[in-house]
Amino acid sequence: MVFGIQSVLETLRSGKEIDRLLVQRELGHTEILDLAHEKGIQVQKVPLEKLNRITRKNHQGAIAFVSAIHYAKLENVIADTFEKGQIPLVLILDRITDVRNFGAIARTAECAGVHAIVIPSKGAAQINADAMKTSSGALNFIPVCREDSLLQTVDFLQNSGLRVVACTEKGKNSMYSVDYTGPTAIVMGSEEDGISDEIIRKSDDLAVIPQSGQVGSLNVSVAAGVIIYETVRQRNL
Repeated sequence: MVFGIQSVLETLRSGKEIDRLLVQRELGHTEILDLAHEKGIQVQKVPLEKLNRITRKNHQGAIAFVSAIHYAKLENVIADTFEKGQIPLVLILDRITDVRNFGAIARTAECAGVHAIVIPSKGAAQINADAMKTSSGALNFIPVCREDSLLQTVDFLQNSGLRVVACTEKGKNSMYSVDYTGPTAIVMGSEEDGISDEIIRKSDDLAVIPQSGQVGSLNVSVAAGVIIYETVRQRNL
């Protein structure tokens, strides 16, 4: 966390990845706003009380949260994977907001050899100390790509030769009947309402994890582990 007008400005100028930028609603901070806009960083204008709840130090109406990781470019990851002669496996996380779920998913994905995790620029879990700890350091090794539009990301991946599989209870096919041996992107949905309808409509396959108990759904990090390792199983046959 960086606070104070000059400190926030210097952080913006440095090119560091910023997850969130908060400025006091009542103040101008024109230079900060202009620089953030130039760099495509979302700014939240909030009341003074919210800033004071975050820190009681002299924040001067500006607080920035610097990302714990450096985000990768998805197009570079896909190109590098193909160039190495590997079969791409990408995990798209649609609005997963719990940092511990995110960290646990990242840990599983890294262990399984997933080539990249894709998250939206807005509405995703912040990659903070809790996420890093839950991932057991995996977030230091697996590329994370932050995209403005997951719908456009799905289009890009499909145009790059990947089959997009949405893991959702809205599907009819068992996850075991879906073929993951080719270039694949797996979509996991938010804890609250799953995968957005728009992404479901764009997906090539809808995969259902079979369940026979009374509880309606699995925790998303558990569900991600199940489908990721079915992919590993098929690719190792």
